[in-house]
Amino acid sequence: MLAAVLIYFDGGARGNPGPAAIGALVYDASATPPQRLATVSERIGETTNNVAEYRALIAGLRAAEDTPARLARVRGDSKLVIEQVAGRWKVKQPHLKPLHAEACALLERYEAVDLAHVRRGQNVEADALVNAALDLP
Repeated sequence: MLAAVLIYFDGGARGNPGPAAIGALVYDASATPPQRLATVSERIGETTNNVAEYRALIAGLRAAEDTPARLARVRGDSKLVIEQVAGRWKVKQPHLKPLHAEACALLERYEAVDLAHVRRGQNVEADALVNAALDLP
Protein backbone atom coordinates (compact mmCIF):
# COMPACT_ATOMS: atom_id res chain seq x y z
CA MET A 1 0.00 0.00 0.00
CA LEU A 2 1.15 3.53 -0.79
CA ALA A 3 1.77 5.06 2.62
CA ALA A 4 4.00 7.97 1.62
CA VAL A 5 4.71 10.17 -1.36
CA LEU A 6 8.01 11.89 -2.02
CA ILE A 7 7.71 15.11 -4.01
CA TYR A 8 10.62 16.99 -5.55
CA PHE A 9 9.82 20.40 -7.02
CA ASP A 10 11.64 23.23 -8.75
CA GLY A 11 10.69 26.40 -10.55
CA GLY A 12 12.71 28.96 -12.39
CA ALA A 13 12.58 32.09 -14.47
CA ARG A 14 15.14 33.20 -17.01
CA GLY A 15 15.45 36.77 -15.93
CA ASN A 16 13.61 37.70 -12.79
CA PRO A 17 10.91 38.18 -13.88
CA GLY A 18 11.12 36.39 -17.18
CA PRO A 19 9.98 33.28 -19.05
CA ALA A 20 9.31 30.71 -16.34
CA ALA A 21 8.66 27.00 -15.96
CA ILE A 22 8.01 24.40 -13.30
CA GLY A 23 9.11 20.85 -12.68
CA ALA A 24 7.94 18.29 -10.15
CA LEU A 25 8.29 14.58 -9.56
CA VAL A 26 6.07 12.41 -7.39
CA TYR A 27 7.35 9.09 -6.07
CA ASP A 28 5.87 6.25 -4.07
CA ALA A 29 8.22 6.58 -1.10
CA SER A 30 6.97 3.28 0.32
CA ALA A 31 8.62 1.31 -2.49
CA THR A 32 12.30 0.33 -2.49
CA PRO A 33 13.63 2.00 -4.51
CA PRO A 34 10.97 4.76 -4.67
CA GLN A 35 8.83 4.42 -7.82
CA ARG A 36 7.95 7.42 -9.96
CA LEU A 37 4.20 8.05 -10.10
CA ALA A 38 3.99 11.41 -11.88
CA THR A 39 6.07 14.07 -13.60
CA VAL A 40 5.24 17.71 -14.27
CA SER A 41 7.18 19.89 -16.71
CA GLU A 42 5.57 23.00 -18.14
CA ARG A 43 5.99 26.64 -19.01
CA ILE A 44 3.96 29.04 -16.88
CA GLY A 45 4.49 32.34 -18.72
CA GLU A 46 6.35 35.39 -17.45
CA THR A 47 6.88 35.52 -13.69
CA THR A 48 9.48 35.53 -10.92
CA ASN A 49 11.58 32.69 -9.53
CA ASN A 50 9.65 32.68 -6.25
CA VAL A 51 6.26 32.44 -7.97
CA ALA A 52 7.62 29.63 -10.17
CA GLU A 53 8.88 27.76 -7.10
CA TYR A 54 5.49 27.99 -5.40
CA ARG A 55 3.67 26.98 -8.59
CA ALA A 56 6.00 23.95 -8.92
CA LEU A 57 5.23 22.85 -5.36
CA ILE A 58 1.50 23.24 -5.97
CA ALA A 59 1.75 21.26 -9.24
CA GLY A 60 3.60 18.45 -7.46
CA LEU A 61 1.02 18.35 -4.68
CA ARG A 62 -1.81 18.30 -7.22
CA ALA A 63 -0.10 15.46 -9.10
CA ALA A 64 -0.06 13.49 -5.82
CA GLU A 65 -3.68 14.31 -4.89
CA ASP A 66 -5.20 11.04 -6.07
CA THR A 67 -2.82 8.82 -4.14
CA PRO A 68 -3.92 7.29 -0.83
CA ALA A 69 -0.69 8.42 0.86
CA ARG A 70 -0.92 9.66 4.44
CA LEU A 71 2.59 11.10 4.59
CA ALA A 72 4.09 13.66 2.22
CA ARG A 73 7.84 14.14 2.05
CA VAL A 74 8.51 17.36 0.14
CA ARG A 75 11.93 18.35 -1.14
CA GLY A 76 12.87 21.55 -2.92
CA ASP A 77 15.88 23.80 -3.38
CA SER A 78 13.90 26.97 -2.62
CA LYS A 79 14.71 27.76 1.00
CA LEU A 80 12.11 30.54 0.89
CA VAL A 81 9.23 28.25 -0.12
CA ILE A 82 10.20 25.42 2.25
CA GLU A 83 10.62 27.74 5.24
CA GLN A 84 7.42 29.68 4.53
CA VAL A 85 5.29 26.57 4.02
CA ALA A 86 6.80 25.05 7.18
CA GLY A 87 5.71 28.18 9.06
CA ARG A 88 9.20 29.18 10.14
CA TRP A 89 9.34 32.28 7.92
CA LYS A 90 6.62 34.87 7.35
CA VAL A 91 5.17 35.43 3.89
CA LYS A 92 5.81 39.15 3.42
CA GLN A 93 5.17 39.54 -0.31
CA PRO A 94 1.44 40.02 -0.96
CA HIS A 95 1.56 38.23 -4.33
CA LEU A 96 2.97 35.08 -2.66
CA LYS A 97 0.27 34.86 0.03
CA PRO A 98 -2.39 33.15 -2.16
CA LEU A 99 0.20 30.66 -3.45
CA HIS A 100 1.34 29.94 0.11
CA ALA A 101 -2.28 29.43 1.21
CA GLU A 102 -2.94 27.04 -1.68
CA ALA A 103 0.17 24.97 -0.97
CA CYS A 104 -0.68 24.76 2.73
CA ALA A 105 -4.26 23.76 1.96
CA LEU A 106 -3.03 20.93 -0.29
CA LEU A 107 -0.71 19.71 2.48
CA GLU A 108 -3.57 19.58 5.00
CA ARG A 109 -4.87 16.34 3.48
CA TYR A 110 -1.84 14.48 4.84
CA GLU A 111 -1.59 13.15 8.39
CA ALA A 112 2.11 14.06 8.42
CA VAL A 113 4.29 16.32 6.28
CA ASP A 114 8.07 16.33 6.13
CA LEU A 115 9.39 19.46 4.40
CA ALA A 116 13.10 19.76 3.70
CA HIS A 117 15.31 22.15 1.80
CA VAL A 118 17.82 20.31 -0.39
CA ARG A 119 20.81 21.59 -2.30
CA ARG A 120 20.46 22.08 -6.02
CA GLY A 121 22.58 18.96 -6.61
CA GLN A 122 19.95 16.87 -4.82
CA ASN A 123 17.19 18.29 -7.01
CA VAL A 124 18.67 17.74 -10.46
CA GLU A 125 15.70 15.87 -11.95
CA ALA A 126 13.20 18.60 -11.08
CA ASP A 127 15.65 21.24 -12.31
CA ALA A 128 16.06 19.34 -15.60
CA LEU A 129 12.25 19.35 -16.05
CA VAL A 130 12.22 23.15 -15.61
CA ASN A 131 14.97 23.63 -18.17
CA ALA A 132 13.39 21.17 -20.61
CA ALA A 133 10.16 23.19 -20.54
CA LEU A 134 12.04 26.48 -20.95
CA ASP A 135 14.05 25.11 -23.86
CA LEU A 136 10.97 24.10 -25.88
CA PRO A 137 10.45 26.25 -28.99
